[in-house]
Amino acid sequence: MEPVTLTTERLLLRAVGPDDTEAVFAAAQDLAMQRWISQFPSPYLREHAEGFTGRTVPDGWAGDSMFTFGVFLPEGTLVGMLAVTMRAPGVGEVGFWAVREHRGRGYITEATLAAARWAFTALAVDRLEWRAEVGNLPSRAVAERAGFTVEGTLRSGVANKGVRRDCWVGSLLPSDLGLPSTAPYLPARA
Repeated sequence: MEPVTLTTERLLLRAVGPDDTEAVFAAAQDLAMQRWISQFPSPYLREHAEGFTGRTVPDGWAGDSMFTFGVFLPEGTLVGMLAVTMRAPGVGEVGFWAVREHRGRGYITEATLAAARWAFTALAVDRLEWRAEVGNLPSRAVAERAGFTVEGTLRSGVANKGVRRDCWVGSLLPSDLGLPSTAPYLPARA
């Protein structure tokens, strides 16, 4: 798929490229992000940012496997990153991070909702999952504000820098946003 651009009231979501390498590299120096995001090497080097903006992002879009958006203010300032990774037919997983100085303003929640609507309508996703290592309270807060239902804790559910760790898992369904599903959903009886 060719990369798409999404807009919200305050944000522009678009694929990042080589011109964004410096902003990604600078943001990734945040030790809190390196701690919580399993895909972030520590230390995070310029070559990691170059590989991400030059290969990982374009390859994900081209392979219809991972749709990564830089989250930008209208004037072009990077405020975060968000990706929808396809896990199975009809199932995607959202992951995100925020640049330290732009946290607490609702940008990532707003971006998550825009990406979810896009995934439900353009990708035929019927279940969008969120996972975060237990203890990553900022990530959980974003997911809950975006309407995800936290479903529980998966023991040894993520690997972070070679260590298996427990993670929270949650889901968002099209119906949570007033959208139709591509397949009927029959919830379990209470």
